[in-house]
Amino acid sequence: HTVMTSKVVNRANTSQEVLFDVELPKTAFITNFSMSIEGKIYVGEVKEKEKAKEQFEKAVSRGQTAGLVRASGRKMEKFSVSVNIAAHSDVTFMLTYEELLQRQLGQYELMTRVKPKQLVQNFEIIADIYEPQGIAFLDAYGTFVTNELLPLVEKTVTDTKAHVAFRPTVEQQRTCPTCDGTLIDGDFFIKYDVKREKDIGNIQIVNGYFVHFFAPADLPYVPKNIVFVIDISWSMYGKKIAQTREALHTILGDLHEDDHFTIILFDDRIKYWKESLVKATEENVTQAKDFASKIVARGSEYVEAVLKAVDLLYKDAAENKLPDNSVSMIILLTDGNPTSGVTSSEEIQSNVRNAIHGNITLFCLGFGFNLKYNFLEVMAQENHGLARRIYEDSDAALQLTGFYSEVASPLLSKVHLNYPHNAVNRLTQHHFNQYFNGSEIVVAGQVSDDDLQNFIFEVSAQGMNDIKFQGQASAEDWNIIFPEKEYIFGDFSERLWAYLTIQQLLAKRESGKVEEKANATAEALALSLHYNFVTPLTSMVVTKPQKDETPEDAMIADKLTEGLTIYGFSITLKKPHQTFYFVMDGDPHFIIQVADLNDTLCFNIDDVPGTIFSLVKDPLSGIVVNGQTIGDKKVDPGSKVHTYFGRFGIAHQKLNLKVEVTTQSIIVSQDRRKTLLSWSDNRTFRGPGVEIEITKERSLTVTMRDSAKFVIILHRVWKKHPYHRDYLGFYTLDSHLLSSKVHGLLGQFYHGLQFKVGELHEGKDADKLDATMTVKGQQLTVTWGWQRDFRRDVKYGEGVSCWFVHSNGTGLIDGTHHDYVVSEIFKTS
Repeated sequence: HTVMTSKVVNRANTSQEVLFDVELPKTAFITNFSMSIEGKIYVGEVKEKEKAKEQFEKAVSRGQTAGLVRASGRKMEKFSVSVNIAAHSDVTFMLTYEELLQRQLGQYELMTRVKPKQLVQNFEIIADIYEPQGIAFLDAYGTFVTNELLPLVEKTVTDTKAHVAFRPTVEQQRTCPTCDGTLIDGDFFIKYDVKREKDIGNIQIVNGYFVHFFAPADLPYVPKNIVFVIDISWSMYGKKIAQTREALHTILGDLHEDDHFTIILFDDRIKYWKESLVKATEENVTQAKDFASKIVARGSEYVEAVLKAVDLLYKDAAENKLPDNSVSMIILLTDGNPTSGVTSSEEIQSNVRNAIHGNITLFCLGFGFNLKYNFLEVMAQENHGLARRIYEDSDAALQLTGFYSEVASPLLSKVHLNYPHNAVNRLTQHHFNQYFNGSEIVVAGQVSDDDLQNFIFEVSAQGMNDIKFQGQASAEDWNIIFPEKEYIFGDFSERLWAYLTIQQLLAKRESGKVEEKANATAEALALSLHYNFVTPLTSMVVTKPQKDETPEDAMIADKLTEGLTIYGFSITLKKPHQTFYFVMDGDPHFIIQVADLNDTLCFNIDDVPGTIFSLVKDPLSGIVVNGQTIGDKKVDPGSKVHTYFGRFGIAHQKLNLKVEVTTQSIIVSQDRRKTLLSWSDNRTFRGPGVEIEITKERSLTVTMRDSAKFVIILHRVWKKHPYHRDYLGFYTLDSHLLSSKVHGLLGQFYHGLQFKVGELHEGKDADKLDATMTVKGQQLTVTWGWQRDFRRDVKYGEGVSCWFVHSNGTGLIDGTHHDYVVSEIFKTS
């Protein structure tokens, strides 16, 4: 139960816009938001999403701003709202959210993201923990906590309570004694666990609802049978496959000697390491590591490999090759969607579900964003597993091994928590396929009789042997045990029951029959509204005051889901220090991105090789950037010609400067002097008002006085490749330094673009999702797709998801792409 409060004072003589911008865990539900301005309190109201949408669209149609909760990282999503505050006034923001801390690897973790971006007069983090079972250990620290700040982290722990406080003064927050920068920038963690002396777990009954926390300790290890199913299609080429090899090497080394395992690789073909599971002996693990080290990407994607893994597990079990009472699981790693064989999501899910038949756990790891994550999530849920997105960062291998460590030690299977029918009802999920070491099972329900003070319950499961626990639950008077915290314990068990029930109903609405989905949706919506939770079915509407007599402004907060369930929103690409760029993969494609907003538009340009395009033209500064295309070396009759940029011209009229860049050389002309530079050297060239830095065989950066920076990337293609030539990529830094008159295929976007994207829906291509985008007063159909971004990885590129605008950017760019064709490489028009 987390409350974030921020008070901002406007000491200026004029009104100012104030931003409240915080991040909260994706697993949390916002339950309240309020603003107190000049004695008036504005409170958020949770409404059904469709009703909230009507109010939202009315605000947008009046030209007013609209905010939302949006994803901002792996574990977090962002809540933003801004208001206008009168001179010498203040505003107090208060955001409340609730979450169930999930026990993983033997501990609970409470993470608070702290990014005030300025010195704060009265800054404090206060946390109180109340655990009736007793606190086993506790640690508190921050990623930003230096050795000097470490003594400020106060920790007080008694048997059942803990208190954590962090209160740095303004001077202690400073990056240096005379600096205005703040050290407070990062994540604050509290990690702890509770004492677990009873195998039956802990049951808490409050106000007619109970919660049962079950995490037995000291259970013997249960052998596992595991098949790793690894995607090696072309889209895994480069860094992804390298990180997969690295992670697999670590995971194989962590197998228990009693485990059995094998590896299946798939693209449009299937390759087995062993066609039967083998014991994880030192010799077998060494051989598997050698096999994994040679994995390379190839071909298209093909998910029948999962069915082959199922067949293999059933075959080995029937032939008594696997240990008794062992646990079988499949870990699927893929970065895309099936493109050969059976490609229908529903048919694949049905085939896998029917084959597994409830006896094998399937875990689905989705690498990156160019995939139907919802498809993987449903397939995992239907087979007692879970899905996890692996983010394409430098630590992807650690993400993979981290996930494996969570599921590496199954201790129980077929776990059933049984409660007397006459004593409890409205139970959350109470049958579980597996229990993993270091995790926890949580069940909640309603006590049938308000006068019932205790009831008998039973837990049965299969481990190395069949086990059965029996216990008695009894109500406790929390007002006596923790009298000062009645506001937490007054209805916490009921709200936790509602939280669990909504989560499970939301999962159910993704699978099952149409009628079951509809019922789950209706029930989850009713509970979300009753308990004031912002869930994927509801939105919180906040009415914001205006500084004049205009109608009040509606702000809407949505709950996002991993499956790209995106609600309509408007974005203004008008921020300082924007980064716009385009790169080439196949035909030239433009990627327009604003880092602050984390949203991207893409479009391609199709034209004949040799065409010169005006990319940037700033008449006030005299800066021009043009690019000329080249084509494939060899073209089969009737086939599509792929074009690339092979030549750029950068000119600055006031500096009398021209820079011509090709894949072979760089020519700098300034004040009647020509200098020939080479891609084969690391070199910095300096002239009047200009600096050109070359990174050998990689990139060139042109920095001009009081202007944007232009970066050109060199892509070398295998010399014996029959079709493709070497080509160039281009992007821009500090584009805000160009004048408001700047134009061109790229330049027109440098000072802002407003667009609104509607709800996603199935596109013409079964593997794509389409949406309607409103831009420049007209509606376009855009596709949620994937492009290659070579800024960090020049050889292979990295994936970037974007809204793809069809037909050469028609409707997004001014006019047509033909309007940007020029006759010479330094021509201005």
